[in-house]
Amino acid sequence: MPVARRATLRNVTLSLLGAVVLVLKPLYHGPAEAVFYSYVGNISVSFALYFAALNATSSYRRPRVVAGLATLLAVEAFEATSGFGVMGNTYDSVDFVANALGIALAVAVDVMTSRMLVARGPDD
Repeated sequence: MPVARRATLRNVTLSLLGAVVLVLKPLYHGPAEAVFYSYVGNISVSFALYFAALNATSSYRRPRVVAGLATLLAVEAFEATSGFGVMGNTYDSVDFVANALGIALAVAVDVMTSRMLVARGPDD
């Protein structure tokens, strides 16, 4: 399978992983439960949206930069406008940091897994 196709598959899979974490978040019962409930949703959504945006920006010269900035703009605008005035959202200034952490985590995973995709060769 060509590298570009493997990268697309990886991006879709990681986007879905972020969505699964968001959906399963209510099942968590453990240490730091309040912190987990407050911020894991922001982190997982930002993570998922980064990989979705990465597929959309793959033809750009710097797809990671464009995807990261576009995702950051979208999630921070969502926070600043309290859900774009459409969705319910409770304002919490720490959410801005959690969103950025989710994107930073996604970029780190992207860099690490991209190296593995390229190392496998073009048509492995």
